[in-house]
Amino acid sequence: MTETKEEKERIETTDGGTAVRSGFAYVLSNVLIRAVGIITAPIYTRLLTTAETGYANNFNNYVSIFSVVTGLCLIYSVGRAKLDFREDFDKYMSSIQTLSSAFSLVILVLIMVLFPAGGTLLQFPRIVIFMLFAYLTVFPSIDYMQYKYRFEYKYRENIAISVIITVTTVIMTVLLLLFVPGEKGFLKIVGTVVPGAAVAVWCYVNLVVKGKVFYNKEYWLYALKIGLPMIPHGLALILLSRIDVSMISEIHGFSAVGLYTSGYTIGTLLMFVTNAVGQAWLPYFNEHLYNSDYELIKEKNKLLMIYGCALTLIFIAAAPLAVKILFAKSYWDSMWVVPPVALGTLCQYFYTNYVNAELFHKKTFLIALNSCIAAVINIGLNAYFIPRFGYISAAYTTLAGYFCLMILHFIAVRLILKMKLYDDALYFGMLILTCVLGIITAFLYPYPLIRYPLFIILAGALLFFRRKDLSVLISIIRGRSS
Repeated sequence: MTETKEEKERIETTDGGTAVRSGFAYVLSNVLIRAVGIITAPIYTRLLTTAETGYANNFNNYVSIFSVVTGLCLIYSVGRAKLDFREDFDKYMSSIQTLSSAFSLVILVLIMVLFPAGGTLLQFPRIVIFMLFAYLTVFPSIDYMQYKYRFEYKYRENIAISVIITVTTVIMTVLLLLFVPGEKGFLKIVGTVVPGAAVAVWCYVNLVVKGKVFYNKEYWLYALKIGLPMIPHGLALILLSRIDVSMISEIHGFSAVGLYTSGYTIGTLLMFVTNAVGQAWLPYFNEHLYNSDYELIKEKNKLLMIYGCALTLIFIAAAPLAVKILFAKSYWDSMWVVPPVALGTLCQYFYTNYVNAELFHKKTFLIALNSCIAAVINIGLNAYFIPRFGYISAAYTTLAGYFCLMILHFIAVRLILKMKLYDDALYFGMLILTCVLGIITAFLYPYPLIRYPLFIILAGALLFFRRKDLSVLISIIRGRSS
């Protein structure tokens, strides 16, 4: 019998062992790479004042904000395009890269023409603004290349890009801070931009050489149809995670930003783990949802969520020790930022399951709408709490925003898409319980002799009572289960 194209595509899915093995390597590498950044934190906190740290982190903040617009959110189309353009995936990637870089270049030119010489914008001088938008012109190519490798399960190449950027950024930044005279906040920006831009240019050239397509109307319209509605979503997520930095800067100054972002840096170590797990899971999820393997998705995803909760609690318990080891004493108050940041990260980890289903069905409008609603809630909470209770309250308002976002995405998937992929009641129960235990742990920060034994007992109990699930995860990683 002759197979149809659809039948062939259903057969050509990656086995679970390969997917999870590559995902496991990807997660491990991301944790190790992030660990390099954490290990170097004591160096930065001793070379930079809190105000200089805040200045440099404010630049990174604007990179995250403006990349959503300049990149047109075309990256969100890649996962589905890998299924719809299997034979022409390289051409697709080359084409959408040209679209986003051309748009970014136009914005760069307009900014430079309209921005007066000697003026300031976003609290930065002209040279920093030029660096910002020039970097945004090539920066998305790193994401394109890494997403391409991720959906092709080429984790070694993906890891290599992250390692090169991380190591060269650390080396160049430290050398600049130690041996080059000048404003140190600016030097840290240079140390971040130059290595990243160099790798981005390499990725850009590589994608063009591989795909050899600069313009394709079908690809551009396909990508724009998925990407453009995601711009409000991307901006809303940035507002959820980053607007607090801008508001703290305006209300309490760069020193408060330095403390807040330092605590956030510790929190992002957990974020790197959960994001890496989520990105490793996404290709596997797409292929099995395409084949209607609902029970398999439900079974494997539940294990990921259980251990995500456990890891979050362990992470919160260890946060004070990490802060005191890594940071100078003037930064120690940043430990109080870590618990709500970690719990907010867990909310993201949970709601991404619902976002993946919406993306698969190309319902990007729903994603954008939900994100905008959550962002408005977060801005309102920030406006009320930050002036009254300081920078730490911003982490709790962000947690509230992410929890609202989970509820909204759950409603979209269950009531609008009418899909039941997960054990929803269990997921909400797990999340609420973890948040309660996490906040209790924060209150135990002054009492390490209580905190550490308690969580050793809890971790031991989890390993004992869920040992069967753990053995299943190990067998999957070793490739004995699909």
